[in-house]
Amino acid sequence: MAKSDISSLFYKLARMSRDVKVLSSGSPKRIGRRAKNKFLGRKISKIWKWP
Repeated sequence: MAKSDISSLFYKLARMSRDVKVLSSGSPKRIGRRAKNKFLGRKISKIWKWP
């Protein structure tokens, strides 16, 4: 397994961990904010191509 593959895996696990933490908090405000930010991040990444 290459170094970049391991790093990518850790970043994915960190994002998933954050999603679980927010959902388990039960706070509608946090859940809504997390969902909004994930949605916006995905839309912006399609518009703006990273170098």
